[in-house]
Amino acid sequence: MPDGRLVLRADRLFGTRQEVEIHVGAIVYRLRLTKAGKLILTK
Repeated sequence: MPDGRLVLRADRLFGTRQEVEIHVGAIVYRLRLTKAGKLILTK
């Protein structure tokens, strides 16, 4: 991307999983992909 952003496709990020963890310092976030194709981010 010209503006320097990293672009990830959801299928590459999740693979066969429905949920991934994102660690930001000591905080862990969970990113979940619903059956409807929506993303839900929780702490």
